[in-house]
Amino acid sequence: MTVSAPYEPATGSSAGQTIRRVIVYSLLFALVIIAATGLQGLLALVLEPDTVIAGESTGALAQSLAFTLIGGPLATLLWWASWRRLSEPAERAALTWGLYISLASVVAVITATVSLVGVVAALIDGEWDGSACATAVVFAAVWVWHRWMWRHPAKSPLRLAEVPAVLGAAFGILLGAGSAIATLAGIFDAAIIDLTAAPTIGERWWVGTFQTLVWAAGGLLVWAWHWYREGARTTTTGLANVALILIGILLAALATLGGVGTVLYVVLRLLLDSTDPIRVLLSPLGVAIAAALIGAVIWTYSRGVALGRTPAVRQASILATSGIGLVGAASGLGIVVNSALGIFATRLAGDDLRSLLLGGLSALLVGGVVWWFTWRPFRPTDAAAAGTGRRIYLIAVFGLSAIVALITLLVIGYRLFEFFLQGGGNLIEQIRAPLGLLTATALVAGYHFGVWRHDRADAAASAPAERLRTIGEVILVTAANASPLVDVIRDRTGATVTVWPTASAVQLDAASPAVAEPSPDPESLARALDGVTGRRVLVLAGPAMRLEVVPLAD
Repeated sequence: MTVSAPYEPATGSSAGQTIRRVIVYSLLFALVIIAATGLQGLLALVLEPDTVIAGESTGALAQSLAFTLIGGPLATLLWWASWRRLSEPAERAALTWGLYISLASVVAVITATVSLVGVVAALIDGEWDGSACATAVVFAAVWVWHRWMWRHPAKSPLRLAEVPAVLGAAFGILLGAGSAIATLAGIFDAAIIDLTAAPTIGERWWVGTFQTLVWAAGGLLVWAWHWYREGARTTTTGLANVALILIGILLAALATLGGVGTVLYVVLRLLLDSTDPIRVLLSPLGVAIAAALIGAVIWTYSRGVALGRTPAVRQASILATSGIGLVGAASGLGIVVNSALGIFATRLAGDDLRSLLLGGLSALLVGGVVWWFTWRPFRPTDAAAAGTGRRIYLIAVFGLSAIVALITLLVIGYRLFEFFLQGGGNLIEQIRAPLGLLTATALVAGYHFGVWRHDRADAAASAPAERLRTIGEVILVTAANASPLVDVIRDRTGATVTVWPTASAVQLDAASPAVAEPSPDPESLARALDGVTGRRVLVLAGPAMRLEVVPLAD
């Protein structure tokens, strides 16, 4: 009988194909961008009013013509050659094909969105940007073309297929959220100025607000398209989960807590340190409220999405929120220690120190509350909750805090030796900033190291006790059903078992399983293994009731 193995391409051939794809798709991407830039330049000459093709404009026209008439045909030929090869499964499954589609699609959607929204925003102020309009039209066409290839039923990429949707949604939410914060901040700032100062006649504050509103709407549309229409919402790959945690949880929580902390800081200054004019005290309030509102909306929605995914994603969302709260609380504690030492050293708290102290208290309160209710330090942790993500989080926090504490300790030592060697100056004033940082990082490192040790001890206590391993490896030679014998060997000795079926066992299985010879029972094997030790042991089970245990030499 002849056994044929499936054909596998040689390693050199596979490497050559990979290099070819990298070169081809890199050239294709460059040529597409060159051709699009040339078309944009030509279209801009048409859309820009009062365009005079003379002087320096002739150089721009020559460049656009060269890019279009040379880069365009070359890009078309290279694309057609590559497109025809995509009927082969290996080409469609190539990583470079998926990478090209992802990169070109994301670049096109970002360029088209920024240009189009910029045109609309400029129209609000009565201006026309023909160059931006040309860019929007050309790169929108590039995006439509690549989306068609991305969704092609027979030639779409099989790898990195989710990347355009995930990155497009990430770009949209970042653009929309940032612009929405700017819009609300403009409205709140205008209201605060109207309440605290005389109105300025002729000031068109609403122009900038409407322009940022257009940017927010553009970002929201891009996000909604990729999130719902392109399927980023239901994508659960590693990249999608990382984007959800990084943008929807981490950055949103940072914006929310930063905004709430700033609002609390303004309130404390109004109550305890109102030396500055009211307009100066309220100046950070608009951005803070806007960031808190927009961040809270995104944070709440993303948390709901994370709760519907795997336990690892849910735990990552909790750890990310806890980490943001921890950073805020630790920073606030360090600032409080710093400012308290400064007040003690000078004996007369100045305005700067009081403001610094209130800022530290705000960060400590907001970050501490979030960390407390997210981490729940007094809640018992079961073995399932203390998973890999929690262990990595504890080790990372402890390690980073310990490194910062060590560096800060070296700085304090340097300041101490400098003070004693040179003399003069205020020692507390020189070391109060690093001492505050050392206090916070030392507490964080010590606490998380203790939690890590406690989790490790609990995991060791809850783990089943290992049976004493008396034999390293057992080679079982038998013609009978090996499963019961293997279970007995592992239970009695803790050894790894390698089964060698005899030729009679193979013939019996191939011919008729109905006829079976008597074989040693598991109880007999267990008695035979009592007292046997060694690195490797040979067990001969059969034929018939024969049973022999032979320790092998090392």
